[in-house]
Amino acid sequence: MAKGKKSVFFCQNCGHEESKWLGQCPACKEWNTFVEEKVSTAKSVTTAGGGSRTARSAEIVSLSQVSADDHTRIQTGIKELDRVLGGGIVPGSLVLVGGDPGIGKSTLLLQVCKSLSVNKNILYISGEESLAQIKLRANRMGEFAENLKLLCETNLETIRTVIENQHPEMVIIDSIQTMYSEEVSSAPGSVSQVRESTNIFMQLAKGLGISIFIVGHVTKEGTVAGPRVLEHMVDTVLYFEGDRHASYRILRGVKNRFGSTNEIGVFEMRQSGLIEVENPSEYMLSGKPENASGSVVACSMEGTRPILIEIQALVCRSNFGLPRRTAAGTDYNRVNLLMAVLEKRIGLPLSEYDAYVNIAGGIKMNEPAIDMGIVMALVSSYKNRPIDEKMIVFGEVGLSGEVRAVNMPEQRVTEAKKLGFETCVIPMVSRDMVKQIKGIKIVGVKTINDAINLI
Repeated sequence: MAKGKKSVFFCQNCGHEESKWLGQCPACKEWNTFVEEKVSTAKSVTTAGGGSRTARSAEIVSLSQVSADDHTRIQTGIKELDRVLGGGIVPGSLVLVGGDPGIGKSTLLLQVCKSLSVNKNILYISGEESLAQIKLRANRMGEFAENLKLLCETNLETIRTVIENQHPEMVIIDSIQTMYSEEVSSAPGSVSQVRESTNIFMQLAKGLGISIFIVGHVTKEGTVAGPRVLEHMVDTVLYFEGDRHASYRILRGVKNRFGSTNEIGVFEMRQSGLIEVENPSEYMLSGKPENASGSVVACSMEGTRPILIEIQALVCRSNFGLPRRTAAGTDYNRVNLLMAVLEKRIGLPLSEYDAYVNIAGGIKMNEPAIDMGIVMALVSSYKNRPIDEKMIVFGEVGLSGEVRAVNMPEQRVTEAKKLGFETCVIPMVSRDMVKQIKGIKIVGVKTINDAINLI
């Protein structure tokens, strides 16, 4: 095979390719992210037998002849993971699990291996840890079946041969940044190596009908080619979120060709591994202070699941000419917008005050339905008046101070009732949709002034 080599420049942030170095990436607009890499170009392609490769004839079928059966999904035994995947693992799918180092990606996939290895042949390929390290983690989780096989290897050609010979039903690759192909001259973890590795695993998954999970690290600096380079190549992209020093973890679907991307799974990290949190609302509200101003409970929807969260606000007079604004867990610009609405429509002199808004528990929520919760928490802290502990609020706030409707109010009110809340403040336009729910007082408001009068 006659080969030539040339230099190309890859963006380490998004994987965009250029023939020359650029200061700013035209795709993702990041600065100083291009790196030079040597790539091989084949002038002629020959087969293993020495002959030239010919194009295969393509078979055309009509849409009515194609069968799609959801019953072929494989249940992992972890309900939270099955929910995010859309009901289970689809055979032949390529799933990318991304997240910061140490967040729990390897732990979750090893728990999946424990559940499926009872009646499935699983191959766990590690390029970062030794067999002894994997065994130590597995001992904390309990007994594993004999169907789980381990392999410590980073050479793609060797891994491909093992998979084709063993033909397991599921393969775990931990992690994609450590894999390398001898045909690519760049170092492991580079954009070229990550692309080539993912392409090979995609061919194995589709050709052999094997479900493959790929672990990908995300670094803050972007120096390592992260999962964003290969998101378009895989079928499903899952991201682990949460502070690794905290106990909870959130698994969020960013891309899913076999299901919805709105679902999340909530886990708690313990000594024995990740434990499912079946009622996230109760978990997020644990430790809520009593009779404290600036604290209110709001409801946010994540897919089909309502989650009750505690929104905290602290408003205090500024000692400098420029007041300080801080938002943790929600959009900083959204908090500034809502404070401007309060100052213009209600007349609160918030331009003279510092404001700190926090969603307790470290969870991140950006749904507009928590707007009214942020407003109520800010006013409660400003007036130093606590909000009723048995009250929950939700609704989107517009620039004219109106409270707009949100989706799925019935599920939100039902969740609040289940957790013992007695009063629910909702948009007036959504009141007719929840009037059939008994056992909880429904208060409809048209403007934020109506909601503030309840404090």
